[in-house]
Amino acid sequence: MSFTIAVSGKGGTGKTTFAGMILRYILENKKGAVLAVDADANTNLNEVLGVDVQTTIGDMREMMKTDVPTGMTKDVWFEYQIQRSLTEAKGFDLLAMGRPEGAGCYCAANSVARMCVDVLTKNYSYVVIDNEAGMEHFSRLATRDVDLLFILSDSSRRGILTAARILEIIKDLKLTIKKSLLVLSRVDGPIGEDTRAEIDKNKLDLAGVLPMDEEIYRFDRSGKPTFQLPAENPVVREAWRIFDQYIK
Repeated sequence: MSFTIAVSGKGGTGKTTFAGMILRYILENKKGAVLAVDADANTNLNEVLGVDVQTTIGDMREMMKTDVPTGMTKDVWFEYQIQRSLTEAKGFDLLAMGRPEGAGCYCAANSVARMCVDVLTKNYSYVVIDNEAGMEHFSRLATRDVDLLFILSDSSRRGILTAARILEIIKDLKLTIKKSLLVLSRVDGPIGEDTRAEIDKNKLDLAGVLPMDEEIYRFDRSGKPTFQLPAENPVVREAWRIFDQYIK
């Protein structure tokens, strides 16, 4: 059975960088085979990981509209298209949502993504899902069962309220998420008592605080994958502390 980790939260908080760090942590600790899923139509997890994506689920959905080749069942054709959509890298595979053709296709593309993940999970020890920013996507998650959800936010009151609303939506949709954790990101200095009070008021479980870091910005500006950040980077160190505690 795969252990599924999802990352969500407010836009601009380094969500995708954090998802890449989870993947790197699993690989460095030799915990098992990993499937990375970029569930954002604006595909960029591959840039964090330093790999090129040739085919996305959006492309696959268009291919599925064509007739099944003679001699193939629909199930075999579907699995063939799934394998074709995978980007193979050193130690992990990547499945990217991509942007579907035409208007109003995102729910259908997410449905295909969910079917892909259902088929593939048996082949991996871990599944790491980088969700799109915001809250509305939870109704079309790439999987309904998540072992560990990291919700990223800045330290603002609005950001913390957004994290709390995400948990409310999860409850309303009756999604199976075993553990949800708040991670504050891009924080300049220690968090104040008012921030801690807001977290406690909204009954959020704070896993850690990632500091503001200029090195990450330099990597982004130069197009260098943040997957390659040095181990002594303060964000990497804090992320590893969190992962040591919650990723088994």
